Amino acid sequence: MSRPSDTDVPHPAANGGAAHSRHEETKPAPAKAEAANPAPEPEAAPDVDMTDEERGAAARKAEALKEKEAGNEAYKKKDFEAAILHYDKALELYQGDMTFLTNRAAVFFEQGNYEKCIADCDAAVEKGRELRADFKLIGKALSRKGNALVKLGRLDDAISVYNKSLMEHRNADTLALLNKTEKALKEKREREYIDMGLAEVEREKGNTAFKEQRYPEAVQAYQEALKRGPPTVNPEAYKLYSNLAACYTKLGAYPEGIKAADKCIELKPDFAKGYSRKGTLQYFMKEYDKAIETYQKGLELEPDNAELQDGLQRAIEAISRFASGQASAEEVKERQARSLADPEIQGILKDPIMQQVLRDFQEDPRGAQKHLRTPEIMAKINKLVAAGIIQVK
Repeated sequence: MSRPSDTDVPHPAANGGAAHSRHEETKPAPAKAEAANPAPEPEAAPDVDMTDEERGAAARKAEALKEKEAGNEAYKKKDFEAAILHYDKALELYQGDMTFLTNRAAVFFEQGNYEKCIADCDAAVEKGRELRADFKLIGKALSRKGNALVKLGRLDDAISVYNKSLMEHRNADTLALLNKTEKALKEKREREYIDMGLAEVEREKGNTAFKEQRYPEAVQAYQEALKRGPPTVNPEAYKLYSNLAACYTKLGAYPEGIKAADKCIELKPDFAKGYSRKGTLQYFMKEYDKAIETYQKGLELEPDNAELQDGLQRAIEAISRFASGQASAEEVKERQARSLADPEIQGILKDPIMQQVLRDFQEDPRGAQKHLRTPEIMAKINKLVAAGIIQVK
């Protein structure tokens, strides 16, 4: 709930004069002393620096601030009509405070009167610039206007206003509102773009382009099909991701292909072809150990799947070729470079315990055999061997 700004309201100080206590002596007065006349009260000296007009203006300002405070109290009690009356009165009395407008805008916002809220925010910004008010106050008025625009569904305009607000004052709350609105606008446009009929047209275009080996065009068509029929409305979107993975494989764009295959598997975990697509991509990336794991997961779903069986066999043979020293030095170097870029491999190599284990194998291979009795260490060593980091002779 937007809250009126009341932090700028000065709390009226209590005017209390200092107490003057007179000490009266107890000794008797002289016999012939005459009763003294009481001293006259001192008169308040007139403020010679202020004209009558200035004193009147100061009084009106003080009264306006009281009206604002009363409006704030009414707002807190959700007595919005009363709050508006108080802010109206404040504005009649004094035109030198933009917060009267921003506070009234907050009331209009709570009432759902967003057009009036926007009008008051605009007036507040104009008044603030005229008065050279604090940038924070101008930014706050713009942010409140942005909130009203969001309520009216004018997200583009709201984003523009939030950006203007941030230029006046960098505020975490306004930045969060901007990010939220940008996300909402993106989702709105995506929803408006959905058309399952056009999604099917694009899918067919992609299939034709793939058959004719026009892979970049196929990628473009499948991506457009996903925009027209995203997973939220298309239960068979996983097939489009599978097709994208196949295109990226043909184009040699393996990381992009992995992302597409992963999305396919995420949407349809029991779709064996998704694992076949991913395993093939991992094979071409020379991540043979990962390819084996992927193919095995696919075979758990379809044990007789020939494509998965063939892929698994190829990956095993590749690892055997590297392990037996049949791979060329260039192939070994390339595979190791890819493996070293793998976060999992990096984690193993940075592990202090594994660093000591590897040193032990270099300095005392026979004594280091004790490490192989620890299942966790053995699993990590096997991972390094499968990745080609450790050569087995």
